[in-house]
Amino acid sequence: MTSATTAPDGGTGDPIWGHPLVAGLVRVCRRARQADRARPWPLDAGVVLVVLLVFGLPDLFHGEDRPGIVHSGGLPPAAVVAFQVGLVLPLLWRRRHPTAVFATIAAVFTAQWSLNIWLHADIALFLGLYSVARHDRLRRLPWAGAATAGALLLVIARVSVVVPSLVALFFLSCAATAATALGLAVRIGTAYLGALRERAARLEVERDQRSRLAAAAERTRIAREMHDIIGHNLSVIIGLADGGAYAAGAAPRRGEEALRLIAGTGRQALGELRRMLGVLREEREDALELHPQPGIADLETLCARVRAAGPEVVYRTVGDVEALDRGLQLTVYRIVQEALTNTLKHAGPDTRAGLTLSAEDRRVRVTIEDSGREDGPTGIAPATGGDGQGIAGMRERAALYGGRVTAGPRPGGGWRVEAVLDPAPVPRAQTLAPGAAAS
Repeated sequence: MTSATTAPDGGTGDPIWGHPLVAGLVRVCRRARQADRARPWPLDAGVVLVVLLVFGLPDLFHGEDRPGIVHSGGLPPAAVVAFQVGLVLPLLWRRRHPTAVFATIAAVFTAQWSLNIWLHADIALFLGLYSVARHDRLRRLPWAGAATAGALLLVIARVSVVVPSLVALFFLSCAATAATALGLAVRIGTAYLGALRERAARLEVERDQRSRLAAAAERTRIAREMHDIIGHNLSVIIGLADGGAYAAGAAPRRGEEALRLIAGTGRQALGELRRMLGVLREEREDALELHPQPGIADLETLCARVRAAGPEVVYRTVGDVEALDRGLQLTVYRIVQEALTNTLKHAGPDTRAGLTLSAEDRRVRVTIEDSGREDGPTGIAPATGGDGQGIAGMRERAALYGGRVTAGPRPGGGWRVEAVLDPAPVPRAQTLAPGAAAS
């Protein structure tokens, strides 16, 4: 599986993301996030250090008491440090154990305000609440919110002697709400980005799978075309060669005719093979000699080639078969070609074959029958053995037009193949059926 990379602009195309400062900031944040994933302790220690420097030092050096409140200036330094450590040090574990960290900070916070002591380091309570909203299970957030509300009510009661209760309630509730909302917003944003990355990776994998499936389908189509071209022509050549060898002594002219037919069939096969390989090499269109794919009009020529190899072939049509579309005509031609090739291959040159093509009742029906060998019932397909490549290819072609192919022995001997096709192709045929100028 390959990892998906997301553009810095998130696909929005906003020009601000191309600014050098913004791009540099994005790179810094990305590196910091990667470093934090590898070693989370430095960032947590940095948060603790910043809180101590920004909020802890004022408690040590600039504290002063107010009426009703004992500020840090009225406490021994050791007591101030103890409270600060209790408030700030648990933040080291805020991402791994957020609830325990918040509970510890809330306990120290409550004990501190129970003694009427005010510290700047109390900001740690809101950091703990943020950590619960950001990192912990959401079902624990209401409990953390209730604990925060209780602690803040204690603070409001203590500071009411110097600040109106409503003012204190407003600012403290705003701070708690802001901490919770920020934690939830960061959590949702991170989850959303993670879902986007996962979706991008899944889409990339699906794209690769679609490419591989398309390549496999194309390889299957090419293999089927090569099988039809080479298998048919080689079977005709073999039949002609056998007949020519038999007639060489008794009728030399028949032998010469067989050789000429072999040469013509070989040239035709070589031409079709060259056109197929030319398409595979992705040559320029103007460098290819394009020819239309064979259709119904070429069936007579196909039957003549098979007759030249020995079998007797009778071809007849019913209905307006010439009006069929080119894709369906190609499918019919390839099915007939494969069936006659199997007839020549398995039934031999002395068989009799009948080809019937009808276009009636919104259906196209192709029937090929042969009489089999004189010494047995074997016809278009062998009774046993064989890999079934030819019949499987015929069924694949028929399926492109919502049709079916049945093949089996005839009651009186020989073999019968029947294909029933729908003139309206299924949508899949539009993508898999070879075009009229594919070779």
